Amino acid sequence: MTETDTRSADKARIARQFIEAIPFSQALRMSLDEIGDGMAVISMPYADELIGDPGTGVIHGGAVSALMDTTGGAAVVSHPQALAGTATIDLRIDYMRPATPGDTITCKAVCYNVTRSVAFIRAAAFDGDAARPVASATGAFTVERAR
Repeated sequence: MTETDTRSADKARIARQFIEAIPFSQALRMSLDEIGDGMAVISMPYADELIGDPGTGVIHGGAVSALMDTTGGAAVVSHPQALAGTATIDLRIDYMRPATPGDTITCKAVCYNVTRSVAFIRAAAFDGDAARPVASATGAFTVERAR
């Protein structure tokens, strides 16, 4: 295994621990589906306790927001520039449509730029209709470098 491969494996391990250490993520049953250099995919299954509108069964926007925030943070932590941790500075979410009741929501985030102190992400969340996003997000996260 090369040094780059070892570093990538370490990043993936750190990102997985990042998600597993957040009790709120565990309560929402988020699972890390994919992790790479500055990219993360996390899914959240449909659950009755996450319903925001009992009349329609649509998941609450706050649960979608939490999924997007966590996925953005995981993308930052997995970035190749030796990032050790992060916190959300700003997260703008545009809700495009309600998620289909019963469907798992999956979010993909990409960390596309890292400065000395801030990392920037773009993310999109989808349900069973992969052609139409449920929500999209842009965000800024703190950069905590490994020592």
